[in-house]
Amino acid sequence: MRDKIVDSAANALEGLVSDGMTIAVGGFGLCGIPEQLIIALRDSGAKDLTVVSNNAGVDGWGLGLLLESRQIRKMVSSYVGENAEFERQFMAGELEVEFTPQGTLAERMRAGGAGIPAFYVKTGVGTAIAEGKPTADFDGETYVMERGIRADLALVKAWRADPSGNLIYRKTARNFNPPAATCGRITVAEVEEILPVGELAPDDIHTPGIFVDRLVRTESEKRIEQRTIRPG
Repeated sequence: MRDKIVDSAANALEGLVSDGMTIAVGGFGLCGIPEQLIIALRDSGAKDLTVVSNNAGVDGWGLGLLLESRQIRKMVSSYVGENAEFERQFMAGELEVEFTPQGTLAERMRAGGAGIPAFYVKTGVGTAIAEGKPTADFDGETYVMERGIRADLALVKAWRADPSGNLIYRKTARNFNPPAATCGRITVAEVEEILPVGELAPDDIHTPGIFVDRLVRTESEKRIEQRTIRPG
């Protein structure tokens, strides 16, 4: 197996990024986001991007950085409530948004990675989510068709990896990273630790290295999305 390690987030994206791409990004809020790869994507200057991610980070961090730099044309998301700049751009008609129920979004990414072009789901039937989409009846119930997502590029964050790109995510940071990793035609992983080949137990691997093209070790910056305290 070839060594997939590169020495920086910027080099990890070298030659992979272009205007108008669809990019899947792992994470949930600020948990498990590939923060250094997002910064490198911002610094690449690529624009008119469609970003598929559970949400758009917060103001000043995560995908919020790409909103501030006006590099995102469209978001495919299930939750966007923590980002004031997202709200401002959406309300002003400057940002296209495709809202997708959270479980449906995860399945759309998983399906794309599994080679499934479309599937039927009951969530969203009879709501604005189903407008313009085909429906079908199964066992007397109506379902709406959702398309699988295949991204040009996927950016994910993992805890441990080996040089072949096998990935292990840590606890809640696993979230949307596995389906994002598989739905990308090219996948780049940002990781906290890289261990020698053979050190990861096969049963512990969440994303096999066959799905990962490049790998970069970074220092994780763990920010708190919402700090709730009580008076002393």
